[in-house]
Amino acid sequence: MPAGKAGGLNRILNAVEVVGNKLPDPAILFALLLAVVWLASWAMSGMVFTEIDPRSGQAIQIKNLLSPTALTDFASRMVNTFVTFPPLGVVLVAMLGLGVAEYTGFINAGLRKILSVTPRRLLTPVLVGVGVLSHVAVDAGYVLVIPLGAVIFYAAGRHPLAGISAAFFGVSGGFSATFFLPSSLDPLLAGLTQVAARLSSDPAAASVVINPLNNYYFTTASLFLVISVGWFLTDRIIEPRLKKTAVVDADPAVLPKMDELQPLERKGLRWAGIAMVASLALLVLSIVPESSAWRAPDTREITHASAPLMQSIVPLIFIFFLIPGVVYGYVAGTARNHRDIVKGMSHAMSGMGYYVVMAFFCAQFIFAFGQSNLGALLAIKGALWLKEMAFPMGVTLAGIVLLTATVNLFVGSASAKWALIGAVMVPMLMELGVSPDMTQAAYRVGDSSTNIITPLLPYFPLIIVFCQKYVQSTGIGTLIALMLPYSVAMLVCWTAFLLGFWALDIPLGVGSTYTYPAAD
Repeated sequence: MPAGKAGGLNRILNAVEVVGNKLPDPAILFALLLAVVWLASWAMSGMVFTEIDPRSGQAIQIKNLLSPTALTDFASRMVNTFVTFPPLGVVLVAMLGLGVAEYTGFINAGLRKILSVTPRRLLTPVLVGVGVLSHVAVDAGYVLVIPLGAVIFYAAGRHPLAGISAAFFGVSGGFSATFFLPSSLDPLLAGLTQVAARLSSDPAAASVVINPLNNYYFTTASLFLVISVGWFLTDRIIEPRLKKTAVVDADPAVLPKMDELQPLERKGLRWAGIAMVASLALLVLSIVPESSAWRAPDTREITHASAPLMQSIVPLIFIFFLIPGVVYGYVAGTARNHRDIVKGMSHAMSGMGYYVVMAFFCAQFIFAFGQSNLGALLAIKGALWLKEMAFPMGVTLAGIVLLTATVNLFVGSASAKWALIGAVMVPMLMELGVSPDMTQAAYRVGDSSTNIITPLLPYFPLIIVFCQKYVQSTGIGTLIALMLPYSVAMLVCWTAFLLGFWALDIPLGVGSTYTYPAAD
């Protein structure tokens, strides 16, 4: 990139970082946003809206969260809202196993082994690709791949925050790409799309069936786009800027080192690897039978959202890191008894205090925002406006992407957002001749592109904690400035990529179409 353009971009990102870091601490920010939602719900609760809420079939109404009934309901649910906050359990359970593997030295030794055979210049694309692959394990990439990205980059002599940004981009920004394997999100979104399609006034829509792999070709091809964009931005823009603006100031004693593996470490890795492979083999053997308890009760599929296997991903991560971590510790001599194993778990939990505090306020805000119906009103008004404009098809598809990207800044859950937006968009666009498959693909592009720049993403505070391990001054602005180039680039490139598929009539996936009714 020319020096002038790079300098201009750096000035913009520096300004974003400065302004963002002046925002309150994330925990206080969520508390302030909670107050804003309360006030907005009170101010708008008396307004009359004509937009129909597809969930109830009635005109949408904003709920006053400052009414006595709503306030007492909020208070009575506060503890349950916190302890049932999905990311909290995912993070803490996964960190127990990861904590043992890190404490005994298994992760450090394994990464040093990988680095010894991986060319330094290929670290970025490999890391982004692994981030995309982690989608098979639902949200595990947030607690597994992202912190490991920092360790890998730092051990290789590169900036650790560049590793975090590349991994975060692959895990969250590339959420709608797939690494040749379908993710658990595919059947979940397809099921919601089918329900939404049958809301259409067209009598034939009652028999519409959406294949769970209806976007599979598009999302698989998107893998190469995600890796290419991530590789270019990380190596050419993000890391050069970090070297000038973010000095690693953590205690060197607690940071990973790239020493040569010792004989006991090699032996420990060998036996830990055998233990991990054996554990995986036992799992595969238990999945293969058609009668396996791991499969969905009704469909007998293993990738269905209701399959026990998909619902057990985080516990399996805990086990698959606990077992080799313990084996490595005993063989390499870094763990002498069970007390050392418990100490490793405790050590991991001791560093999660800040995240737990932020998670409490984040959970309360998200609950209140959902109860208020403010997010629903925003989504429905945007979708109806898009219909009224009657843009050309290409512009309409880009509009779906931009609308989704905007709503995504306020509503984090991909499935909850699609359940709401899809119920309006899918039947609406079917009337305009757009297939449910295409609408879903456009939604997925917009949903992924802005995941990485919204502080309302439930895992956003956790990424800040990972960054602060290396650069203690990291704040909201720092992370947003890191990820903004990725977000803008993917909005432009991924939308163009989708329009290219449409223009060239390349199938989006299995049993998919671009038009409704499907062209003969």
